[in-house]
Amino acid sequence: MIRQHTVVDSPYGPLTLVATDGVLSGLYMTDQRHRPDESAFGARADEKAGPFGETVRQLEEYFDRGLTDFDLPLNLAGTDFQRRVWERLVRIPYGETRTYGELAEELGNPNASRAVGLANGRNPVSIIVPCHRVIGSTGSLIGYGGGLDRKQRLLAFESGATDAALF
Repeated sequence: MIRQHTVVDSPYGPLTLVATDGVLSGLYMTDQRHRPDESAFGARADEKAGPFGETVRQLEEYFDRGLTDFDLPLNLAGTDFQRRVWERLVRIPYGETRTYGELAEELGNPNASRAVGLANGRNPVSIIVPCHRVIGSTGSLIGYGGGLDRKQRLLAFESGATDAALF
């Protein structure tokens, strides 16, 4: 297993991109909860190397409001349940939200909203696998590993906010 990483700037701070065997396996924000230790990221690579070039291109297009759906191969390490949750996250349309309970129902277990929240928090590829689009049952912004401020700003950005302070 070969790992490498690069760090790119974004409106939300530096993003660490990680590839495993040439496929994107992580996108981590500074101070993100459940962020692996830096030693697990592998050697530093140029942001244009391997999978990073296309990832950076799509992220830039997303931040410029020209891309609403990412099209990247991903290598997501997690339990079967976590991967099922992450597969549901990429189906949430840009600019929309779902509740943890709605995702649990989609997975066939309406009582699993807490487990969905835990899996959501372990998402290794934030933004691209849009865990920020999941909210509490009352519409509250809860449970974002990148910080609630970033979650609020990402949701405002995707809803079309034009105030630069929001993103």
